[in-house]
Amino acid sequence: PHAHSGRLYREIRSLLMRAKLRDPIRQRALDIFEQLALAEAKVHGVKPEAVHFHEVGAVDAIVDIVAAAAGLELLGVSRVTCSPVALGHGAIKTEHGMLPLPAPATLELLRGVPTLPAQVAWETVTPTGAAILRCVVDEFLPLPAMTLESVVYGAGDDRPGPMPNVLRAMLGKSSALASDRVV
Repeated sequence: PHAHSGRLYREIRSLLMRAKLRDPIRQRALDIFEQLALAEAKVHGVKPEAVHFHEVGAVDAIVDIVAAAAGLELLGVSRVTCSPVALGHGAIKTEHGMLPLPAPATLELLRGVPTLPAQVAWETVTPTGAAILRCVVDEFLPLPAMTLESVVYGAGDDRPGPMPNVLRAMLGKSSALASDRVV
């Protein structure tokens, strides 16, 4: 039932507080959801405590956020960089009806983040993805010099569009900083 009806922000906080997670993972996931709640509250003109997550309250969005927090923690990543964020255009059907892309909450979360046009009529960045970026990225810049150690892909559901619904992350070491980087 929650996959369609969503969850209140306080329900998600409670769920994360009860989950068997390491404290740094729990805290990062809570921080990401807090940023989402603040953005949704602003675009809907309500207090964060009153935010009802629709798509973001679904199990897959919760898993995406907790998995991002857990992956960074378990890999021991100390620094995350990200290229400028490519934004699509068009519209998407949501619980609130048709919304322009990027979605209002996505734009709110990307304030201050360098972006560029993706030149596709497709949702390239969701509010969930934007919240993760807001909370984990230390610096937005083109691909940094590094010794590439690993490349991983995360695939979303199969949805029609001009691009695969895939996220790519690269793990490497920079000799200059002597620390891990995820891009």
